[in-house]
Amino acid sequence: MKLRAIRENHLFSKAYAKGKKYVGRNVAVYVLPDYAASRLQKADPMKRRLNRVGITVSKKLGCAPVRSRARRIIREGYRAAVQKTQPRQGWLIVIAARQGIVSAKSQDIAHDLISAFRRLSLCTDKK
Repeated sequence: MKLRAIRENHLFSKAYAKGKKYVGRNVAVYVLPDYAASRLQKADPMKRRLNRVGITVSKKLGCAPVRSRARRIIREGYRAAVQKTQPRQGWLIVIAARQGIVSAKSQDIAHDLISAFRRLSLCTDKK
């Protein structure tokens, strides 16, 4: 599954300012309804509604290899969380790394993201 990335700075800022927030031990998650979701759905060859995901890792966490590892485990944790919970589509999701991510594994990130999706009412199941 390929992620549809958020690349524009104004979308990150909008998610931070107006979105709902969940702060876990390893990540902070911001979600906001994507108003361009229907336009992107029409442009998609499969006509699917998708979430757009942005990942941010601060320089406070460490040098470039540490930040790259953090991005990789966030992506893998997101894939696992999506596979397990099947969240609703058509949202902007910004995942910001926190200090605990330096020693975390992708299973820990997936657990944090599943908790975030449930708390932010992004998934349909209530397990």
